[in-house]
Amino acid sequence: MTLDGKVAIITGGASGIGRATALTFVRKGAKVLVADIDLAKGEEVVAEVEKAGYPGAAVACAVNVAEFTEVEAMVARAVEAFGAVHVIFNNAGIAGGAPLLEHDIEKDYHRLIRIDQDGVYYGILAAGRQMAKQGTGGVIISTSSVYGQQAAELSFTYSAAKAAVISFTRSAAYELAEHGIRAVAITPGRVATPIINQFSEELRATFAAEQMRGVLTDPQEIADVVAFLASDESRVINGTVVNVEDGYSAFKQRLDLPVF
Repeated sequence: MTLDGKVAIITGGASGIGRATALTFVRKGAKVLVADIDLAKGEEVVAEVEKAGYPGAAVACAVNVAEFTEVEAMVARAVEAFGAVHVIFNNAGIAGGAPLLEHDIEKDYHRLIRIDQDGVYYGILAAGRQMAKQGTGGVIISTSSVYGQQAAELSFTYSAAKAAVISFTRSAAYELAEHGIRAVAITPGRVATPIINQFSEELRATFAAEQMRGVLTDPQEIADVVAFLASDESRVINGTVVNVEDGYSAFKQRLDLPVF
């Protein structure tokens, strides 16, 4: 599998799944725009790419995905740097939540919707327009979540936004197929990103127990799947939700076996 000749934009590319994906894409031959609200950390990823022996394969770009003008500028920056856009990984997002009846509407609703939902819409729209203009086709991959398919604790708004990502993906695949553009969503479960690693060891152990292997997923494991989805080898995967959650959705919890 190769990504030779492809130009990819990765939002939230400075840490976690985004960082692992940026490094993986470069190793597989792609040029990458590492887009993140934290430009300094994005530049650190670019420095990692350079140090690994891939000079010129990545550039960093500051972007607030909650602002469409910034997302448009991000796409233009990728074209300026590398001549085209063939892949976008709409990965930037935030977590958070509170019991519904205790919501601060700005913090617990609008803020999450602007980033986790609107930010993906903006990425699909801006990159989709560029890909259609190029006439070269492309792939739009967006990060949803297991929470986008079920109810969960303290996640009223987060779940709604992630469900919207799944709907966006299906509709984008339908509308953009005539341009040779695919759209795919992924649904990570419990991944050892900075968001989860900040929690206590006890809580992280609980999270790990919710997955089949009983461990937190490594960001690299998600990156490997995203790289495949971006490749020509996955051309028949379109309008699809790809579960990357180590069985999280398949069971509730492990119980001690009863003695008969």
